[in-house]
Amino acid sequence: MLLMKNISKVFKTDLVETHALRDFNLEVKEGEFVAVTGPSGSGKTTFLNIAGLLEGVTSGEYHLDGVNIANLSDNASSAIRNEKIGFVFQGFNLIPDLNLAENVEVPLRYRGFSSKERAARVKEALEQVGLGSRMKHLPSQLSGGQQQRVAIARALAGKPRFLLADEPTGNLDSIMARQVMELLEDINKAGTTIIMVTHDPELARRAQRNIQIVDGKVCDFTLYSGGKPELVSDEPQRNAS
Repeated sequence: MLLMKNISKVFKTDLVETHALRDFNLEVKEGEFVAVTGPSGSGKTTFLNIAGLLEGVTSGEYHLDGVNIANLSDNASSAIRNEKIGFVFQGFNLIPDLNLAENVEVPLRYRGFSSKERAARVKEALEQVGLGSRMKHLPSQLSGGQQQRVAIARALAGKPRFLLADEPTGNLDSIMARQVMELLEDINKAGTTIIMVTHDPELARRAQRNIQIVDGKVCDFTLYSGGKPELVSDEPQRNAS
């Protein structure tokens, strides 16, 4: 579903070049739940931005559903991003003056859905995250964990095949973090492919696979079963299934 080959990402200024990713190789199969870990500054966020079509690459190939993204125009890339990819961030990014239903509806308006279709998708998404009875509440009336559930519902309303989560539990206490993780696991079991960046090793162990990025490269990966590591390898692209 996602294939990156020899990806390089270089940020240039007048004085310095910063290599955020170098010779980066990764394959993620459809239906996987992959955790991405690594030290600060290792390239995790750059990888996630490229995976989500928010940034381009300096060199290399990025194939999503068999399409080489590097060959697409900005408009075509935006269309794929809106249709296939959902985003969940550490900050909930909810609009405080809008109720839950209205917050979830915002990206659907940009995609041109009818009011009837928007209403149906909003209702389904909020029910999926256990907040169907609170559609008229404001974000300020919710706990942090509930606000993150709304952010997840907003991503799910677009029915993405691919969910990118950047530290989705970073602003939550341990109990709420586990609840959000359980929700992500349920979403994955329903068929959505998930890539989650996290600093929490406990949460990373709950994913099917843990990709570790160091100095802009995939240095190893671990397959998990029941929370215990089964395999460690420095060649993740050949062992992704």
